[in-house]
Amino acid sequence: MSDIILLDTGPLGLITHPLGSVESDSCNKWMQSQITTGNHVLVAGIADYELRREMLLNGI
Repeated sequence: MSDIILLDTGPLGLITHPLGSVESDSCNKWMQSQITTGNHVLVAGIADYELRREMLLNGI
């Protein structure tokens, strides 16, 4: 049985940040391990919207 993991803007921002960091790399590795083990990683529409808006405002 697989788990469903719902990402909020905090971890989603770390995973999608183009410059990366130690924390970002760690979060990406964690997410990859979750997908590899068969878990489903989901993103709420509002979290997607908020992150995209923030990236546009910051020119990323």
